[in-house]
Amino acid sequence: MTDIQLKKLKDDLWHSADMLRASAHLAANKYGQPILGLIFLRYADILFKQHKAEIAEEYQRKIGTRSEKTMKQVSIEKCGFYLPECAYFDFINNAPDDAEKATLVKKAMEEIEKENPSMSGVLPKEVYGQLVPEEEPELLSKIIRVFKDIPEDIGIDLFGEIYEYFLGNFALQEGKDGGTFYTPATVVRYMVEVLKPEIGNKLFLDPACGSGGMFVQAARYMHRHNATADDMMKFMCYGVEKEPDTVKLAKMNLLLNNVRGDIREANSFYADPHNAVGRFDYVMANPPFNVDEVVYDKVKDDARFNEYGIPKNKSKTTKKASDKKETVPNANYLWISYFATALNENGRAGLVMANSASDVGNSEYDIRKKMIEEGIISQMVTLPSNMFASVTLPATLWFFDKQKPNTDKKDKILFIDARNVFTQIDRAHRKFSDEQIKNLGIITKLYNGDEQAFIDLVEEYRAELTSAPEQSDDKEVITKAYWQAQIDWLLERFPEGKYRDVIGLCKVASLEGEDGIIDQDYSLNAGRYVGVVIEDDGMTKEEFKAEMLSLNSKLAKLNEEAHSLETLISNNFKELLG
Repeated sequence: MTDIQLKKLKDDLWHSADMLRASAHLAANKYGQPILGLIFLRYADILFKQHKAEIAEEYQRKIGTRSEKTMKQVSIEKCGFYLPECAYFDFINNAPDDAEKATLVKKAMEEIEKENPSMSGVLPKEVYGQLVPEEEPELLSKIIRVFKDIPEDIGIDLFGEIYEYFLGNFALQEGKDGGTFYTPATVVRYMVEVLKPEIGNKLFLDPACGSGGMFVQAARYMHRHNATADDMMKFMCYGVEKEPDTVKLAKMNLLLNNVRGDIREANSFYADPHNAVGRFDYVMANPPFNVDEVVYDKVKDDARFNEYGIPKNKSKTTKKASDKKETVPNANYLWISYFATALNENGRAGLVMANSASDVGNSEYDIRKKMIEEGIISQMVTLPSNMFASVTLPATLWFFDKQKPNTDKKDKILFIDARNVFTQIDRAHRKFSDEQIKNLGIITKLYNGDEQAFIDLVEEYRAELTSAPEQSDDKEVITKAYWQAQIDWLLERFPEGKYRDVIGLCKVASLEGEDGIIDQDYSLNAGRYVGVVIEDDGMTKEEFKAEMLSLNSKLAKLNEEAHSLETLISNNFKELLG
């Protein structure tokens, strides 16, 4: 399936959500549950069909032998689960277009959970009755037929992409609420590009895992770097999420992407279900920012948080102890400490954090100073604004490396200001393109001495340049001008194919020396080191002109209204005095 075909398929499938919005008796933030459940049902059906002949052959071969197994046992071995006949998509699709369809879908979900205990409580079951409104009882059937159009020879990786596409769209639709379960895939892909998770017996933690996107992108990175099925069986993901519905989304996401995981429902501030301290090879997360109600006494003795110090208020509260328990003034540095302490001696971490945490003062300053001097912070990246559905201001990526203190980079940190590197989705949202992820990622690789990666990337773009058309009326077709721009971006900044500081983009700062980290009062704000960046607003010249004309028109109208009001007030005042 080509990229264009996949995009069309995603757009066609998204039409099912539009159908729900038009007719279903559902709240605006509940569209995701039935749609994601049907995606899973169709996934299970297709995957089971793809393995059905193999399952039947294995079952027949072992009948009457000492190793005889049930059809269910063989199915779980071959494709990870057993699908009862009542959950076959054709069985449901071919049933009459009436209210009984909802009962069939519910039974299918219940039987899947019954036959596969690891999925117990994960699938939505009760919501489908709301998709057969009295005025349009065939609505659910229409939506099921949309998903029947997914080709039965589709790759399972593409199914994972479809699920992720829906998660991202629901996050955009739901705004702030949706952002609590979804981190934009392109941000996660860039984080993974920097961390470079290795194949082997590796443990991966996300203590605020949302819908599990960090795990999925790490697994895809490994697939792209030739991980085998046996390799992926050694890759184990551990997640913590406090919202029950989001835990279900994460479990479905991992199942759809064939990723092994253990997702627990818990509050990571007060519970440590995976015994995290010193255990993990990788930690990645996008935790909630600026939480201010964490009870101090519940975390002050927790080894996950207190190795570097617990944030405390500057002065004691004026409230009586009986009125309110002391809280941590801001939990950002609890998260930051947690990621550092969860790593084993070779571990690496990447996390999304509020910009303000990079140079906040008070007790957080002491924690940051200790981490910097210990040498575990390897890289800081300032993101463009409007990359997240729930956060409009730019966030910052922090990267830790427990091996760094033993290298010649111990007293150095790589700063990247990526505020001008983005692709505009719409007026309110941005993302990284595939090439922007690669271009930013190559900065880290060059810094770490991987000059061959730079040569390979330039050659990759040159190959694309050679085969691309000069121009095209189709917006989906990438022309030579685009690929030449990617080559120019790389060669203009790193003409010798080696790392160098680039004003406005990247800078390696040392702990000591003029304009060093100590001189900057232990700030981790990339802008202090790389130079001033004038952030692009994402508009073309024509869009900017249109925007200014529109604003000018609005200003003229406001001035006219103001003049009318001024005259009215003046006349009223004269009448009052007359």
